[in-house]
Amino acid sequence: MREARRSAWLRISSGIAMIMGTLAVSGRPLLIAATKKIQPSLSQVPFVGCKSDGQLGPLDAPMGKSKVVPIAAKLAQQLAYYQAEQGDGVLAPRGWYCFNTYGSNGWNLYVTPQPIDAKTLFLDTWPGFSGPSIQLSTSYGGTSGRFEVAHIIARVFPAHKAFVRSVIKEGIIPSSSFVFGPYPQDKLIYKNKEIVEYQTPPNAEGLGTNSHLQKNGSSICGVAILAGISSEPSLWILSTRLSPNLAGLSTAIIQQVERDAAEPDR
Repeated sequence: MREARRSAWLRISSGIAMIMGTLAVSGRPLLIAATKKIQPSLSQVPFVGCKSDGQLGPLDAPMGKSKVVPIAAKLAQQLAYYQAEQGDGVLAPRGWYCFNTYGSNGWNLYVTPQPIDAKTLFLDTWPGFSGPSIQLSTSYGGTSGRFEVAHIIARVFPAHKAFVRSVIKEGIIPSSSFVFGPYPQDKLIYKNKEIVEYQTPPNAEGLGTNSHLQKNGSSICGVAILAGISSEPSLWILSTRLSPNLAGLSTAIIQQVERDAAEPDR
């Protein structure tokens, strides 16, 4: 019995030695081969230019090249990259429509499955989008956009409360209009002190409805991002509501906004 166990151990040891030798000859250490991370695949998505209107008047849709994004080809086949002359772009389902509004305070890019009547976007009586839609907005903290930046900081960026206090001290907006602390029903996932992903549940007020997306029976998800110097931070906020058959695209859309906001020139 002892001899049988010894023979079995020798066979196992020999097999291990052969594997190690093969890896050594190929120049691939065993530890590296076992722990090497799988790199995400790169895919191309078509570029879609969006018309704009705002402080300097109407702007034509820009021309652009396909965008390379680190997502699976299966997802990329359902997405396009929408962008206007002013502001950043956003991934959204292919075949949708887009329009951008802009001014000195920031810009708003809207993407929806139905054509967008640009005139309604500027009406005070417009209630917003009731169905599937995507809104990506940026507010500049060094302009009148600072009021929107301060409101969102009060809600979800407690490490930057000093900026809110500086805006309150101006006396233009009463301090009572700022609510410190998150919306009660929002689900928040902090990536760091300046990036928070969120989900606003169906029929609830939250970060998702702090946009031109009306609340309805579907949830809204997205991300809020602070960037720039602490005295004049800029805010990116994405609100995404997709139909059930496209809901699987939400993560790719959110992560691309995070990657775009992290680029050095932001």
